[in-house]
Amino acid sequence: MQAEGRAIALVDDDAAVRDSMRFLLEIEGHRILDYASAGEFLDECDLNKVRGLILDHHMPLMTGLELAAQLRDHGHQFPILLITGSPSPAIVTRAAELRIGKVLEKPPLEIDLLAFVQSLPD
Repeated sequence: MQAEGRAIALVDDDAAVRDSMRFLLEIEGHRILDYASAGEFLDECDLNKVRGLILDHHMPLMTGLELAAQLRDHGHQFPILLITGSPSPAIVTRAAELRIGKVLEKPPLEIDLLAFVQSLPD
């Protein structure tokens, strides 16, 4: 179980996908904070309480890679899992440059989501 107050953040503009991932992770005992956009995440999330981030790439206004770059530029080093409907070589390369440990094709397999979450520090 994670330390009190720390959570896994989930950012995806697709409500159905966000709800299903949140449900899966909550029944596994994880505290989840979910956001419909990168802007909502930046405005509302206490970034110091994030254990890890599950991030959709294709979102309006700011992509997942743009959000990840902004977080890294501001010194946030928590693990990030990037999910994309089209994991092109360019996306995978940029994700690696941003120290994103894993890029999964959307929709991700439950086993892959759980493996990422289980690898997070407490």
